[in-house]
Amino acid sequence: MASITASRGDSLSIGALSRHTGVNIETIRYYERIGLMVKPPRTKGGHRSYATVHADRLSFIRRARELGFSIEDIRTLLVLSARGHASCAEARQVAAAHLADVRAKQNDLAKLEIILTETIAQCDAQGSSDVTPACPVLEVLQS
Repeated sequence: MASITASRGDSLSIGALSRHTGVNIETIRYYERIGLMVKPPRTKGGHRSYATVHADRLSFIRRARELGFSIEDIRTLLVLSARGHASCAEARQVAAAHLADVRAKQNDLAKLEIILTETIAQCDAQGSSDVTPACPVLEVLQS
């Protein structure tokens, strides 16, 4: 991502922060409410005044969310990255647990694909009638 240059020194509005990071304004506010983002100081007019450190942190959070990390995992990773002496071993543990979750979801999706393929094939075998005595799709969902 390109570096962010603020229009007034080192100050960004929430709209500029949103545009530069690709994160929705309401999501930024949500991250502030749950403590993932530090609330920025406010201008005399009461507007949030973000610095490039906020943009860097928000970009980190956005990328971690894109990779499917949970909010709590991201919170842990942010703590590790903020120490100044990041613990690769601890970050590895978080990533390894996430990888295990991803692999479990992949297995579940593969099973789901088989079930849906078989169910759709059963529908195709019954013909294109709108009304059938037993719909395989509905039966799978009811079981």
